[in-house]
Amino acid sequence: MRRQGRRPLGADVESADQPPSTHELSSNAAYNGARRVLDGNWTGSSTVPSRALYPHQWSWDSAFIAIGLRHHAPVRAQRELETLLTAQWADGRIPHIVFNPTVPLGAYFPSPDFWRSSSAGDLAGAPTAVETSGIVQPPVHALAALLVHEADPAESERRGFLPHVYPRLVAWQRYLTERRDLGGRGLASIVHPWESGMDNSPCWDAPLSRVEPAARGTFQRADLDHGCPADRPTDLDYCRYVRLAAAYRDQGYADGPDTALFAVEDPAFNALLIASEHALAGIATAIGADPSDHLVRGEQLTTAFIKRLWNEDAGLFLCQDVISNEPIRERGACGLLPLILPGLPDEVVSSLVTTLGGEHFGLGTTTRMAPSYDLRGAAFDPARYWRGPAWFNVNWLLERGLRQHGATAAADALADTMLATAVSSGFAEYVDPVSGEARGSRDFSWTAALVMDLAVRSR
Repeated sequence: MRRQGRRPLGADVESADQPPSTHELSSNAAYNGARRVLDGNWTGSSTVPSRALYPHQWSWDSAFIAIGLRHHAPVRAQRELETLLTAQWADGRIPHIVFNPTVPLGAYFPSPDFWRSSSAGDLAGAPTAVETSGIVQPPVHALAALLVHEADPAESERRGFLPHVYPRLVAWQRYLTERRDLGGRGLASIVHPWESGMDNSPCWDAPLSRVEPAARGTFQRADLDHGCPADRPTDLDYCRYVRLAAAYRDQGYADGPDTALFAVEDPAFNALLIASEHALAGIATAIGADPSDHLVRGEQLTTAFIKRLWNEDAGLFLCQDVISNEPIRERGACGLLPLILPGLPDEVVSSLVTTLGGEHFGLGTTTRMAPSYDLRGAAFDPARYWRGPAWFNVNWLLERGLRQHGATAAADALADTMLATAVSSGFAEYVDPVSGEARGSRDFSWTAALVMDLAVRSR
């Protein structure tokens, strides 16, 4: 994606000999705006996703944030991941939220007193020095750690960054590949829609419908204080989310196929799990360890993944309901994200690229950025959380996948659109996939971080 002859990002373009191109203006505006957002959301040890709606540290947010921060503040990027890993549980899981004790309980729900990690999670090895949630999010962390190291290898080596994080990242992978293999076929299962990162996707509606909702009035949502109700999950969905989380907590956060009320093999989650094995191979090589175990695991997981989740008729990977042992026949962006994987069969790559640009996702024709859910799906909503809007982290992963598999023109076009849309939307949490209209929070950290990465790589 390198375009030759670009000026350093953030430079005063008016002082240059040649007038700046539209691309240069967009890249500079994106980089400078992203730097402002990331500096404003930095707490001293980590970065909040947004100051109002998400006032704690989130797991996969921090991984994406570190990927962008490596261009602006490499040591801060290392600290972002190190801070998150201090909250890792003894069983290897990285919790999806690490709570800031200075934030009032009412600022976010579910709050630390709901999760009760240090007591309810005692048998699973939850830390006692910090309160966390008990569920997880997609494993982007090894990829982030490798990219952060590569941004400033000398400083990384001076601080001992990779030797410090490597065993923790391996333990995280082994938790997912062993304790979370609820289907017995080598893939990890999510036990709550929030673990997918794509919290409110219609892909979870069918398995979620089996869950008895928590009684209304037994909890107080905080998200509606900061966001438009039409953008957020419904009360019924939230009641089911709460019931699932409470049930998992009450069983001591133990994992097992016989106790899970919700268990789904999510293609995006598992694709990132496989990508992490490849990243761990790179980390192992960098610190002088043997990478072969990670490479073998990556190949084995890829084989199981394609066999279990690929659907030729749909033209993408489908989620699998582990409890019913049936595929979930909804087309979500989660089924396209395996494009990030090396070693996919050519026919699978070709089909994924065709689906991405076809009637269901419309990238490059109907949509500016890929929607989170099928444009033609019965549950499509361009405004409601994960039920249709376009997200910058999803599109960053798709851009990476397109580029990896040689679809350079499509990747360049998507990157340019993301840069422009980030600036025009005020670095929105997510946007309408057709119009680019801002939705959700503004000054959102992973939006800023990932367009910073694109801006730097597009020079």
